[in-house]
Amino acid sequence: MLEDTCAPRSLLLVLHDVAPQTWADYHPFVEAVDALGSIPMTLLVVPDFHKCNAVDRDGCFRHMLDRRLAQGDELALHGYYHVDDSPAPRTARDFFMRRVYTREGEFYALDQQQALNRLLAGIEVFHRHDWPLEGFVAPAWLMSEGTRQALRSLPLHYTSDPQHLYRLPDFSCFEAPGLVWSTRSAWRRGVSRLLNERYATRLQHAPTIRLGLHPVDMRHGFSRNYWFKTLQQLLHDGREPMTKAAWLASQDRSGGPGA
Repeated sequence: MLEDTCAPRSLLLVLHDVAPQTWADYHPFVEAVDALGSIPMTLLVVPDFHKCNAVDRDGCFRHMLDRRLAQGDELALHGYYHVDDSPAPRTARDFFMRRVYTREGEFYALDQQQALNRLLAGIEVFHRHDWPLEGFVAPAWLMSEGTRQALRSLPLHYTSDPQHLYRLPDFSCFEAPGLVWSTRSAWRRGVSRLLNERYATRLQHAPTIRLGLHPVDMRHGFSRNYWFKTLQQLLHDGREPMTKAAWLASQDRSGGPGA
């Protein structure tokens, strides 16, 4: 089926791993984005990133998040520690996912009660600081079945994986393709640029495009400039910047899945 190229198109700018120790990486980029105009972002906040300098202990960081909310940004829960501290993997597949693919898949191996406990702790952090909360994104987008079951029992409205957003509690699926980089080495950055440029061309007429940024992307001019120029191009193409929560609300109004 041909897509309706006259339908409103959007972009979702998403900053992953937002925490006191990563904000210095993001700050110059965010200032540059603010200078472009009113561009709401979704900030994926980690309450106690790598068990170091928890949000509760950093008043300056919390005040910054209050200001971002006042400007129209959304805060979403992004794990609790953002580090995989479960017992060592027992299978080859789990070893690959938890030691090669990532060491930050915090919710990959949790059972339902373990996942529920961490989700409730994260929700409490948001409540304590009067931050509205609609979404949860698992670190590295990895969720165990126990995590999925825990999410069904909580007052959260959505979660996501790299190509979809899911309305909770029933996990109704919305297509929301995303661009993301791997920047751990120079060759990965080069390959990421080529792959993302090719994929972005394929997504030219997609109703929405997500830009999934990470702090490490901001530490390299090559990747940082790519993200800024891509954002500018998507805005020039007439895409409306939205938060994840606002985009999902618009899908409900338009009669999308779960409406």
